[in-house]
Amino acid sequence: MGRPSKLTEAQWDEIRRRLLEGEKAADLAREYGVSKTRISENVSKRASAVKDVAKQIVKAESDFRKLSVSEQFDTVSILRNLTNTFGHLSSAAAYNAATAHRLAGIAHMKVAEIDDAAPLTEESLGALKGIAVLTRMANEASEIGMNLVRANKEVFAVSDDPPGLNDPNPDV
Repeated sequence: MGRPSKLTEAQWDEIRRRLLEGEKAADLAREYGVSKTRISENVSKRASAVKDVAKQIVKAESDFRKLSVSEQFDTVSILRNLTNTFGHLSSAAAYNAATAHRLAGIAHMKVAEIDDAAPLTEESLGALKGIAVLTRMANEASEIGMNLVRANKEVFAVSDDPPGLNDPNPDV
């Protein structure tokens, strides 16, 4: 891991913004007392990604305006459906991650019930069984959100043909 930056996050954000506005990395490097390479590593690649996304949005807006009003309505309906689906999957993943975290915490507290000197006593074995069950439940809960995202990754993939767009009877 490299050494910490002498610039704050706010300064890096300012440099990124100014690069996006067309200022040169070499000029900003001199002003902020960092190398041009450092700016390139920290900001230029992200600034380039931001520009690329902005260009994609401009193209999408232009293409959207070329559609008829009914096609625009259908497009917005599909967009809302995809956005809502993604939101629901994200919420499910977050909820299950919190559940997994809580179950893992309870399992961790159960570890204190195990007698280190006699771990095979009936009481310690009961605690071990409880830990095993809680750990298994925590692992399963953490997988639910990931499985939801994996199962629906095609829905969120950027393509020229979003799901349902060319279906004869779209559900959206």
